[in-house]
Amino acid sequence: MSVPRDTRRPGERTRMVLRGAMPPARRFWPALASGFASEASAVALLAVSAWLIVRASEQPPVLYLTAAVVGVRFFAIARACFRYLERLTGHDAALRQLATTRTDLLRGLVPLAPDGLGRTRRGSVLSSIVDDVDDLQNMPLRVAQPLLSSGVVAVGAVILVGVVAWPAALTLLVCLTAAGLTAWAWGWIAGSRAERDIAPLRGRLADAVLDHLANLDVLIAFGAADRSRAAVRDADRALRRAVVRRSGAQAATAAIVSLLAGLASLAAVVASAPLLADGTLSGPGLAVAVLVPMAVFEVFSAVPLAAASWRQVRGSAERIAAAVPDRIPAELPAEPVGTGTAPALGDGLHLRGVSATWPGAATPALRDIDLDVAAGERVLVVGSSGAGKSTLAHVLARFLEVEGEYRLGDRAVTDLAPDDVRLTVGLCEQHPMLFDEDIRQNLLFARDRATDADLEAVLERVGLGAWLRRRGGLDARVGERGQLVSGGQAQRLALARALLRGFPVLVLDEPTAGVDPAASDALLTDLLRATRPDQAVVLISHVRVPDGLVDRTVTLRHGEIVA
Repeated sequence: MSVPRDTRRPGERTRMVLRGAMPPARRFWPALASGFASEASAVALLAVSAWLIVRASEQPPVLYLTAAVVGVRFFAIARACFRYLERLTGHDAALRQLATTRTDLLRGLVPLAPDGLGRTRRGSVLSSIVDDVDDLQNMPLRVAQPLLSSGVVAVGAVILVGVVAWPAALTLLVCLTAAGLTAWAWGWIAGSRAERDIAPLRGRLADAVLDHLANLDVLIAFGAADRSRAAVRDADRALRRAVVRRSGAQAATAAIVSLLAGLASLAAVVASAPLLADGTLSGPGLAVAVLVPMAVFEVFSAVPLAAASWRQVRGSAERIAAAVPDRIPAELPAEPVGTGTAPALGDGLHLRGVSATWPGAATPALRDIDLDVAAGERVLVVGSSGAGKSTLAHVLARFLEVEGEYRLGDRAVTDLAPDDVRLTVGLCEQHPMLFDEDIRQNLLFARDRATDADLEAVLERVGLGAWLRRRGGLDARVGERGQLVSGGQAQRLALARALLRGFPVLVLDEPTAGVDPAASDALLTDLLRATRPDQAVVLISHVRVPDGLVDRTVTLRHGEIVA
């Protein structure tokens, strides 16, 4: 069945991501207020300083300058203090929200893992989870806060200049409007494509690097390492060109704003000169009218940059929205909230007329499977590559939806949360996931309260006791994805992890894959002897196992049981 998770259109999901990037108002308003106070203090500092310098040149009594002197000191200190508070509160709010956004993204991907992500490039997903989510912090910090603070300060500055000399205020308003429109248009023409391209190009580079490093031994063996490195260099050059184009557009935008800032001051001189000549405007007032636009444009320069940041943030939000589809594929089970309680195995697991299809596949990989596995029974499932053995393993572990009946004891698995089913049915895959941590941590994922004695005992059960001592104990690291251990050792570690968890049903999917054929019989013997007598075991293999290790054998061919 198809279970809708989010029926919004792509544009609506993008807007939802953007709204989610904004911190709650109660947490973000101190940053907005501090940003406004800092920028207003910068404008006020220049205005008071200009008035003080010109007024002091007229040599009035010092008493007339005292307030201005205090004002200069106050606004200078206030500007720095409020800027610090803005950075502190703004980044605190944005980074807290960033953690929530990343968690929500991962939560959306969980129902798709692992089988719904089979055709997804790991680098692209990694780029969305890391880089694209990181870019979302620019929404509050470089878009919302600068636009709100700078916009309000610019309007206030125009009003201030209007009180002093209305013609100068009019020229300032015209120059600010021209700067905003021109800088936005230039940024859109020169930099919008580069800003949209950066996130996909970053994902392309991540894909190329991951492919090269993950398959380096194969690439070297077949003489393809140079081509792979060339692909990484090409992706890096494309990303670098996009970043340079974006930086060039931002530099040109800053130049436009600086040019119009100078024109605003010159226009203020021309517009205010008649008022100074007829005595309507004083010398200190002229200094305020001419120099305040410089401070206003320094504040206003953040607005065109906010437009550029907005385009980049929106592109990242679109990629994040696209990373999680609006519906769970029909081939994957629904993901209701688990209870955390393992359903009882009862008299075993039972499949009746079960068919299953991989996401995106046109035909079922399993068809009309009937299978019973009783508690304590050991069943060997054999078949050639493509026969449907791994599909059966993923069906049993509830990673794939089934057509037909699949029961644990007397309960249908469709009535249970997949997470709960996986508390009863554990899966050891062909290539078990080992984290770049020590042996201890790789085992504690299964039972975090296990003692070192428990861990050493379970490693003895799976035949790794002597190996553990040679490696120096539980603190020895296994390397990225288990690169420091052999295939057989990785399988034994995965089994030790499953034994710690204590699954009533254990599915071993091709445990001898990548293991020397001479050692496969010994590995299978150790794996099966390490399991509990009451533990049901489904061993999936393309080879036969030593006599006496399994109770019966089931043969799969083209997705059907033939024996």
